[in-house]
Amino acid sequence: MVKRFRSISLGPWLLAGAALVLVAGASGYALKPPAAEGQRLRAQVYITQHRIPRNVSERGLIGFARSHRARRLRETTEQPIPERQWKGDMVVAFNRPVGDLEFQALFYDIEGGTRNFIGPPLSVFLNNRDDKTFVQRIRLERPQFKPNNRYEIVITVRRQEVGRARFETIGERVQHSGEVSF
Repeated sequence: MVKRFRSISLGPWLLAGAALVLVAGASGYALKPPAAEGQRLRAQVYITQHRIPRNVSERGLIGFARSHRARRLRETTEQPIPERQWKGDMVVAFNRPVGDLEFQALFYDIEGGTRNFIGPPLSVFLNNRDDKTFVQRIRLERPQFKPNNRYEIVITVRRQEVGRARFETIGERVQHSGEVSF
């Protein structure tokens, strides 16, 4: 005995199912933001006093900054002690494009356990809002910055803190003899 199966036309059902999957997928994709947009903006901050090489890729720049990070900044020694300063390069690597034309670097004195703001903030203006890695020269001058002190640099974008780094300044203090002449 041969059983006969009733032939069912799958054409309309298959077409309706495919259309349903496409509509559901398209509407779900439109409602869900891309993965990069869902991430919170974060930044890695590096300060270096070594000369940054030219013609290096973005990944190479971040690797160089990470390996040559200066946790202790040495002051310049060409000037008299009251006029000395600390020079370096700040490398800021964001996890995604900033989406703005400016970010700010705020400096805080953290010596003694308190966080005291040192103004004014350093505003960094960007050429391209789609870039993710930036290099900025910094110059920390006396008397705002003191030798043998601990500091924190905080990167903000639209008043939101996105990254930070800590460092120390190394240098000579002004020596007073204690003698007074009249």
